[in-house]
Amino acid sequence: MPAPNDPRPTPPQPKAPEASPTSRWSPRAMLARWTGWVPIRSLGKRHRKRILQHLLALGERDRYLRFGYPARDEQIEKYVGGLDLVRDEVLGIFNRRLQLIAVAHLAYAPAPQIKGRPAMAEFGVSVATSARGKGFGGRLFERASLHARNRGIDTLFIHALSENAPMLKIARNAGATVERDGGESEAWLRLPPDSVSSHVDEALERHMAEWDFQFKRHMRTVGDFLDGVAEVKSRIRKVRDRTDDPGSKR
Repeated sequence: MPAPNDPRPTPPQPKAPEASPTSRWSPRAMLARWTGWVPIRSLGKRHRKRILQHLLALGERDRYLRFGYPARDEQIEKYVGGLDLVRDEVLGIFNRRLQLIAVAHLAYAPAPQIKGRPAMAEFGVSVATSARGKGFGGRLFERASLHARNRGIDTLFIHALSENAPMLKIARNAGATVERDGGESEAWLRLPPDSVSSHVDEALERHMAEWDFQFKRHMRTVGDFLDGVAEVKSRIRKVRDRTDDPGSKR
């Protein structure tokens, strides 16, 4: 992530998309939205270890695309250790085994931001190999955009290698303006102002994701208990079989 005082070009100012609360809250729109819902959870300090495990599990190619260089383990450890999990927003997707399979980092420049430029936040994302092709990167981008919008951010910024086609596709699909400069590209997405519905949307997303996480944790606890009971039964059965076997008494 570039430092707050790094010289960066002023982003182009495309027309912000207009809100359409009526169509957004119509039964058809709500059904389409929640049918394909993906639980995205805000990550805090207690998740730092899981974030590190997720990033360390990335292959060389994925590390190169995520950070713009072939990051070594110690560099990733330094990056995770330096995450400001209070100022920034880090979002994650957990699978049924509560493994972190996708992580997005929405980095805010420390206040005050660059004078004369719109308030910006930078977006970065990584998805585990086993979770590719499910649209998780795009969903994380949508959620990050919503969060930034509700914090009064005007522009979402992406700095990526030009060969990082998945990332640039996510940006283009969201309507971002993408500018390429040799091996690197920058994408700028102008965000609409926040509204009552945008805050309600984020609150619903947050509470439903928390409920989903707690449900998965409960089911894992139940599963571990049942596995333990099955193991005890198996051991009792083996002991009983040895006791009943006449040959074992010789």
